[in-house]
Amino acid sequence: MIAAANITLSYGKRVLFKNVNIKFTPGNCYGLIGANGSGKSTFLKILSGELEADHGEIQVGPRERIAVLRQDHFAFDDEIVFNTVVMGHKKLYKVMMQREAIYAKGELTEAEGVRCAEIESAYAELGGYEADTEAAVLLSGLGISEELRTKKMRELEAGDKVRVLLAQALFGNPDVLLLDEPTNNLDRKSIQWLEDFLSRFSNTVIVVSHDRHFLNQVCTHTADIDFGRIQIYVGNYDFWYRASQLHFKQKLSDNRKAAEKAEELKAFIQRFSANASKSKQATSRKKLLEKLTLEDMPVSSRKYPYVVFKPERACGDIILSISGLTKEIDGVKVLDHFDLNVCKGDKIAFIGKSALARTTLFQILAGEMEPDSGSFRWGVTITSAYFPQEHSAFFEREMTLIEWLGQYSPPTEGETFARGFLGRMLFSGEEAMKKTVVLSGGERVRCMLSRMMLTGANVLILDEPTNHLDLESITALNDGLIAFPEVVLFASRDQEFVSTAANRLIEIVSGAAIDRALEDDEDPGRGYIAQAG
Repeated sequence: MIAAANITLSYGKRVLFKNVNIKFTPGNCYGLIGANGSGKSTFLKILSGELEADHGEIQVGPRERIAVLRQDHFAFDDEIVFNTVVMGHKKLYKVMMQREAIYAKGELTEAEGVRCAEIESAYAELGGYEADTEAAVLLSGLGISEELRTKKMRELEAGDKVRVLLAQALFGNPDVLLLDEPTNNLDRKSIQWLEDFLSRFSNTVIVVSHDRHFLNQVCTHTADIDFGRIQIYVGNYDFWYRASQLHFKQKLSDNRKAAEKAEELKAFIQRFSANASKSKQATSRKKLLEKLTLEDMPVSSRKYPYVVFKPERACGDIILSISGLTKEIDGVKVLDHFDLNVCKGDKIAFIGKSALARTTLFQILAGEMEPDSGSFRWGVTITSAYFPQEHSAFFEREMTLIEWLGQYSPPTEGETFARGFLGRMLFSGEEAMKKTVVLSGGERVRCMLSRMMLTGANVLILDEPTNHLDLESITALNDGLIAFPEVVLFASRDQEFVSTAANRLIEIVSGAAIDRALEDDEDPGRGYIAQAG
């Protein structure tokens, strides 16, 4: 059990939390959600003790252990992988080091023998004899091969480091598990393994994630940060979304009815207040009007951008034909005789282990890279717009957002048009004068989506567009692609995004395409039975 009692935290005039009282109980997995900047990661740091609140306290059950998914990927560079995992259970690791040190002495004195017996007892009580097996199971499930387990952390690639740190957090059956974006850098198989692990986990889990499918799979409760407070809903993310929308609409409806009733009462009072025969009724209605109050609607931190792609013309019958496309990157053949025909109405999600293969394919189709061999041909009616995964080059020049968007706006449009467009993408008022060089990752993505929307293209190519976006922006983009009437080619690690926006899957295996249609009730992350393209 872990609880927050009267937690308050402010940064200057900005209040993140005010008198937050919340209790997280064993056996439940809580999805902590909220807009970017609402304080999700900050609240996890308060719970873990890494950050101290201005007021209030965190209460944890006696002898209960908190485990945290660490974000510092270089903190354990000098440790071997196995030791890094066991270090997730600090007490066990300390005893394990004492045990190794005393056995390294060889001959033991009588006092050392007594100490050795005490260490062995503590080691057994803490589960030390099962540590090797448990660490191996965790690492295997997260895709860390056996040959990597004796290497030092600095020898691992960044993605593998993240997996080891996740294994560290999961190790030793912690009483409270705090996970901040645990699915980052995980492939679908590892995410599925983590979902299964957490579904069996019997203690308390609090997780922050932008992956809606993951939240829906693992969460029993949703903790929503908004209006400076945290409210818990029973159910997963989808249940929270439906319930919160219903609650908000009900509030609006109640306020509308109250306003209409107030207008009726005012009209009656004004009409009959001077009428002797109606004076009692007018007085009665005055009392009713005094009691009738509209409920304040607090300003939510949760905002949805307006993402709508409008093609200037429909696609013709011929969209895209790819034949024998081959490309080698740093000595590795990422595309190998890749063949594909794109048809009218296709919304294709490209999946597979190699993100480089997907990015390379998109860069070739966008004209940013030449293939080593093979060819592709767009139809004569096609205009395409490309969202690259790496887009920092678009923001190197220092200019205001109005100036930046003006580069891609119709020549007949001016500042008023740019301000209106930016406002719909959550850059209102002075935000439109923000300099491009100081934009956050999520703000840059919204700018790049604005650029795409202005092209009027009938084929959209998007490489991991959900990276850096909050759940609200992901939902808006998801809905925008679903509503788009023409062709979409995209890659995303967001399983919910793929399953709802795509009607066709292309898995890139050894550089070649495996193709199949995606049925409405299928999960795109599982069970490929496909025919080579």
